[in-house]
Amino acid sequence: MKDTVLLSISYLPPIQYYTKLILYKNILLEQHENYIKQSYRNRCTILSANGPLALSIPVQKLHGQKTCIRDVKIDYSLPWQKIHWRAIESAYGKSAFFLYYKDDLYPFYSSPVYSFLFDYALALMERMNQLLGIHKTYELTKTYRHEVEEADDFRYTIHPKKNKQSDDPCFSPAVYHQVFAGKYGFQPNLSIIDLLFNEGNESLSCLQRSVFNKPDST
Repeated sequence: MKDTVLLSISYLPPIQYYTKLILYKNILLEQHENYIKQSYRNRCTILSANGPLALSIPVQKLHGQKTCIRDVKIDYSLPWQKIHWRAIESAYGKSAFFLYYKDDLYPFYSSPVYSFLFDYALALMERMNQLLGIHKTYELTKTYRHEVEEADDFRYTIHPKKNKQSDDPCFSPAVYHQVFAGKYGFQPNLSIIDLLFNEGNESLSCLQRSVFNKPDST
């Protein structure tokens, strides 16, 4: 295990992503990769009354096959902010900590402040870090590199369609209370807001318990 982890930007990342923020000493965020559709870059998964629900931020039509993640603009012609917030409120309105944290997150869904997906997702992640008590600084990549020798690279392994357990032996999601667990059973590795609204100030402890067989740093 290295001291540095390399991550893509992500919209309300899954718990696996957040275990990297607490596990590694240095955080490197990729800002020069090409945008990847159907990934966590513009998508998160919450647990609704109807089961796991994917929420995706619509982006403006991309020109050509490859667009740098920094150049991807959010499409505000669709009322996605209102749709996402209603879904979040419906899913977590009865959770133990929704009322406590909702005012911290609602501004991200009330007006189109951010033009670019990268800026929006990064600002939201910074707010979540504050709420979780994660005090880590990060650096942005200076150029795109396919292989980064000085960092453990999770840009493409933390993905909705990947097998998280086999791809990441250091991640073992700890069980915590979920509003609809009685109906669907425990759903692992949902968006970090699922953990925050259900566990509140115990969220960081749950993240720490989700780090499995932590190897010695080299």
